[in-house]
Amino acid sequence: MSHPAPYPVRLADEITRQLGQLADHLSQLPPPQAAQVIARILDPDAGVLGGVTHLVATGSVFAKDQAERGALPAEVWLALGRASNELHDITLDLDEHQDTLKRVGAQPATTAAQPPAPAPLVVRRRR
Repeated sequence: MSHPAPYPVRLADEITRQLGQLADHLSQLPPPQAAQVIARILDPDAGVLGGVTHLVATGSVFAKDQAERGALPAEVWLALGRASNELHDITLDLDEHQDTLKRVGAQPATTAAQPPAPAPLVVRRRR
């Protein structure tokens, strides 16, 4: 007989499933509601991205301890640390756009008589 997965493993599986559902809903929302959802996801303190960043940083601390004990290769710790740092930088970059997303999310879906003019897309280089 197989053993049931421990609660944290089931929790990780459930969160992953719910993130998939959220992505499915997001793709179907009208622009103002989608902007509201994205703003909440990107909130650095209480959003999904901030939570994932914290989770990866916590995993990095665990991996460091395990690498120091010889239970994990140091590369695992280094990779998690790099991922944590990259996510943190991304979170800071996206935080700049919180006000814009909130403003777009506060607009009623039917207020614009004319569609807004499209903006040219600009590729930003990494520092």
